[in-house]
Parts: sequence; C-alpha cells; structure tokens
Amino acid sequence: MDRLEAEAIRVPGAAVRVLGRCTSTNTILLAGEAGGVALLAADAQSAGRGRRGRRWHSPAGTGVLFSLAVPLRRPLRALGGLSIVAGLAAVRALRGLGAAQAALKWPNDILVDGAKLGGILVETRARGPGSFAVVGVGINHLAVGGLAARLRRGVASLDQLVRPLPPRSAVISALGRELLAALREFDAAGFEAFRADWDALHAHGGQQLRVRLADGRVVAGRAAGLAADGALQLRTSRGLRTVHSGRVVSVAA
Repeated sequence: MDRLEAEAIRVPGAAVRVLGRCTSTNTILLAGEAGGVALLAADAQSAGRGRRGRRWHSPAGTGVLFSLAVPLRRPLRALGGLSIVAGLAAVRALRGLGAAQAALKWPNDILVDGAKLGGILVETRARGPGSFAVVGVGINHLAVGGLAARLRRGVASLDQLVRPLPPRSAVISALGRELLAALREFDAAGFEAFRADWDALHAHGGQQLRVRLADGRVVAGRAAGLAADGALQLRTSRGLRTVHSGRVVSVAA
C-alpha cells in the first residue's frame, strides 16, 4: 500500500501529522484548534463527512484524506466565498498534477467530465477578533470497484487520469501548498480576487441548472457567475436569482 508518512508531506509553514485511522480529520482539528497552521492526514476515516453531513466513502489506502487548519484575521462574517476559494485552489493543484479536466461544481465538488473526483468540506469557528478555518479534502486516488454503482453516480479517480500516478504524499503536498496560499490571499484581499478563476474552472458555466435549496424547493436557471460573497447566481424566467445554500441536482446545456 502507498504509505503516508508525515516527513514526505511538504507544506512549508504547516505542522504535519499522519494517522493510520481516525474518525474525521476535520473533527480532530476543530477540537484541537491548534494555534498555527496544521495539516492532519489519514489513511482511513471511520466518520469522514461531506457537505450536509453526507458520508465520505474511501476504503483504507485508496483516497487522499486530509484537513488543513488555518487561523484567519477575518471575522466569521467576512468569510463569504471561503469554500469556493478552497475548491478553486484544489482544482488548480489537481490540474498541476496532470488532471487537466478537473473542474468545480458549485460550491466545492471536484468533477471530471461530470464524474466526482473529490470534495471539500470547510468548517469555521470564531477565534478572538478573527476566525479559524478547517478545510477538509477528500480525493479519490485509486479506483474502487463497485463504488459508482453503490453511490449511483459517476466516480473518477486520479489513477484513471494521471500517469505516472504520484504517491498520496505528493498529492497532499501539492494540495496543501495551494490551499494555504489561497487562504492567505483570501485573508488579505477577500473573495473578489478569485472570481476570474471561477469563470475559468466552473464545471457548469453558462449551463441550465436545477438547484435544490435547503428547504427542499427547487429553482432552475442558467448559471450566471457568482455574487460578491460566493453565492451562485442563476438567470431565471423571473430575473437573476442568488442562491446561498443548495445542491445542484441536474445540468443541461
């Protein structure tokens, strides 16, 4: 098995730890609230989570699973768009590794030709006048037989996209460096600096979307960029609609 070792994960400025198995790297870093930048990676998680509490499926040794904890000067009220920033950084890193078709589904699922390659879970806490962000990353490193059928959706993995396949430590290093740089830029300059990246890396730019809102209602419209806080904008029959929380459930050209 491709073993994870802390000394092989190189993210300057971050204290790196590796666990064989844990509940959730996000949960552990949130509970510890380390004073500085910390990266925690694991071979397997028993309670790995996606957005809205969904379970993240990744048998031991097959996935890139880690969380990056970063203290921020911005208060919680000024973190709009942070999850988009994290997703964009992850896509840039994956493209740099050779996954040239990686793109972002709003707000932060990573797709390749419509199949899910990975996801991001951002959780934040207030800390004094600033805040504390933990960015959890899950990327399919090796294909898992039967996973697509079990989840009833397309699934992609890095071993299908990148030759030669880099070890997981190299993938975590690339993702961690890109994420840390992006979060520091966001902390200094805000979300506006990332909006051009969204236009280039959005998987569904200009397409007709159906989005299920948090209350169960569905809104349909053509993707029309992002609001200043990272909310999805849809051009509907009734005008421009801004969606702050929801899930894209279908896509048409």
